[in-house]
Amino acid sequence: MLTIDSLKQWGANTEEGLQRCMNNESMYLRLVDMFLSNNSYNELKNDLANNDLDGAFQAAHALKGVLGNLSLTPLYVVICEVTELLRNRTQMDYSNYLKRYEMTLSLLQAIR
Repeated sequence: MLTIDSLKQWGANTEEGLQRCMNNESMYLRLVDMFLSNNSYNELKNDLANNDLDGAFQAAHALKGVLGNLSLTPLYVVICEVTELLRNRTQMDYSNYLKRYEMTLSLLQAIR
């Protein structure tokens, strides 16, 4: 079950995330749950698969904003690296970053 304690154990900075939600725990947990139901990561993957670095940058940048606002730090760290590479339109194999993101995301989904 998704709780403040389980998110903290996973690595989220829940104090910071809660502050952004005016310390409303139910709102914060609802926003995290909404993020987990969102498919914006799939947009990033598809754009990278299609070598659309502009689209991939937009998707990564949007994810970075959401993850930063929710203080989902383990995912935020990975997506920040990807965002900066895409900002510079770096042509490379992003599969290791995607694997790291997916492994970290699956640990978060497991506590849901």
